Order: sequence, then C-alpha cells, then structure tokens
Amino acid sequence: MIIAVDGPAASGKGTLAGLLARHFGLPHLDTGLLYRGVGLAVLEHLDAPDLEARALAAAERLDKSALDPVRLGTTDLGAAASKVSRFEKVRAALRQYQRDFAARPGGAVLDGRDIGTRICPGADVKIFITADPAIRARRRAEQLRARRLPADEPAILAQILARDEADRDNPAGAFYQAADAHLLDTSQLDIEAAFRAALGIVERTIARKDGRKT
Repeated sequence: MIIAVDGPAASGKGTLAGLLARHFGLPHLDTGLLYRGVGLAVLEHLDAPDLEARALAAAERLDKSALDPVRLGTTDLGAAASKVSRFEKVRAALRQYQRDFAARPGGAVLDGRDIGTRICPGADVKIFITADPAIRARRRAEQLRARRLPADEPAILAQILARDEADRDNPAGAFYQAADAHLLDTSQLDIEAAFRAALGIVERTIARKDGRKT
C-alpha cells in the first residue's frame, strides 16, 4: 500500500505521515528533507548566479541516509528548500530516489509537495493536508520552542505565507492538490483527532477499492 501525503509548510503532513506509517508498519519518507538537505548544502550561495548548478551538484551527491530532521527543521532551511526546489533538474535528480522508496515491497508512506501528482500518481491513498496559515505558524513556533530553538511567530507566519506563494508559483509544478486526493483541514484538530481523520480516510479508501462496505 502506498500512501501519498501532500500539503503546505507546517500543515502537519510529516507528523501525520509518520503516524500512518507506524500504524500500518510501513517505511516513511519525508521528501522535504531531501530539498532541505540540498538547501543546506548551498545555504551560503542562495543569491549566487550559478545557484542552479550548485543545487544540482548538491542533489546528485546528497547522502539521503544521513538527513537530520532536527538540523534541517529550521525556518531558514525551509526557505532555502523552496528556492532550490524551483529548479526542475534538482527535482529530477531527487525524483527517482523517491519513486524507488515508494516501490519497496509492501509499500510506503511519503509526504511532501508533489507525491500524489508526480512521484506516486498511482498511490492507493492520497491525502492533502492543510490548515490556516496562522495556526501553522503557531504550531511551527511550538515545535521550535520544544527543541529550545528561537521562535519568532510573526516572522514564521511571514515565512510560511512567502513559502506558500513560492510553492504555488513554482515553475517546476511542485505544489497542487491531486484531483483524486482527499482534503483534510486540520485547523481545528489536535494531533490525535487529525490522525483519526487521516486513518479513517485511508481505511475507507482501501475498503472501497477492495469492494468492502464502509
């Protein structure tokens, strides 16, 4: 079973994807870490005229087994990831790894921006997670504070809004809801309620595909 989880920055897609993976005993890939890893590699050169070439080289040599979610979870790397993800060649360099991960025996859970549209268009279940930007900013700030990292909530909100706009305008087509994806707005849901809702979507979708009553 392949579960594709997409959504904007700080929507909770990574947390929910991880919970679904544990529930079903499936491997989980946070594909955003790949782009954050590339962003970290070129962080000092984001305004360089040869950024695309630098980002492509970083993507091609990226050690995908050594991506630290804590180190890569900062807001500056989110902005860097958004910038390097605009290069189609960078996305192409990372695309096959994601598809190979999804093709593992038994399936997998992947979350990101284009899982249900480009990486796994034939996924068994597609969920698009969203939430109000202000709520996403508050959640991200709480995550950072829990890690004892600086958390300027107004600045985080501004970064999230800028990231949303950049994702929507990405010339590589990295961000839009698949036509057959289930929309899940978590604005008014805590993590337990959001997980129950996501789990219900998966179970109902699989039951329908299996011809069982729901």
